[in-house]
Amino acid sequence: MAYRKLGRTNKHRRSMLANLTKDLIMNESIKTTEPRAKEVRKFVDKMITYGKDGSLVARRKALAFLQNDNTAVKKVFDVLAPRYTNRNGGYTRILKLGERRGDDALEVILELVEEDAK
Repeated sequence: MAYRKLGRTNKHRRSMLANLTKDLIMNESIKTTEPRAKEVRKFVDKMITYGKDGSLVARRKALAFLQNDNTAVKKVFDVLAPRYTNRNGGYTRILKLGERRGDDALEVILELVEEDAK
């Protein structure tokens, strides 16, 4: 699997991606750079898929990745998973904002898609 290293060591990158994933789960929208958003999107989709599975093994895998943050895991399993029961992937949206002043990094808003009530 190809992935972006984001200019960080393995431990730092894993921690950063876990923290961004927790922030997105808790706030449902974050502002970050485009490469980070594209990487975080993969992990958020995986966490919501774990939530839809609902098994004890899936809960433990989510806890392990989210650094034992019980509130984030509870929100995934109790709020987000029921919201996306009829959706097969694609739980996030990236909205481009433009370049950041200072280093010209492309900034984006990464947010969870609102499921339509049908």
